[in-house]
Amino acid sequence: MQLEIRPDPAEVGRARRWARSRLAGSGIAADEPLAETLVLLVSELVTNAVVHTGCPAVLRLCLPGTAAEAATVRLEVADASTRAPVPRCADDDATGGRGLALVDGLADRWGWSAEGAGKRIWCELDRCAPAVAEKAAPASCGDRLPAGGAAVPAGTPGLDGPTYEGLAFEAV
Repeated sequence: MQLEIRPDPAEVGRARRWARSRLAGSGIAADEPLAETLVLLVSELVTNAVVHTGCPAVLRLCLPGTAAEAATVRLEVADASTRAPVPRCADDDATGGRGLALVDGLADRWGWSAEGAGKRIWCELDRCAPAVAEKAAPASCGDRLPAGGAAVPAGTPGLDGPTYEGLAFEAV
């Protein structure tokens, strides 16, 4: 599922509301830590796209089939900027510059890759069911299935160009 984002700061709130409604529809409760973290990540990544590119973007959310299963929730924001993320070191008093540091600290995995004429920044959160902590997640909307059939995260080197994972960069 995806949401088109206009280059307007008000879209950040609309993206959070959209994500909350999709989570509720998938059986993930609003007060569940996964939901709270995911909404924060939506806010950070959409803010980066809106503020730093000034262009429309696309928010994609890939949710598990059933709430009781262990699974991976994947969030992607694609924008029209061709510029790679640039490191930002926020001063203690700065009001911005910490978005991707938050993503790095909260997501189980994250990275970025080229997409069309722009780029895609993605992050994943693992949801563990009480009795199934080691179950492998099925392929999600951002995954590719190579000839061997194993799920490979989108942006895997050799499948769709260079990928940069887990780096504390500010997306521009």
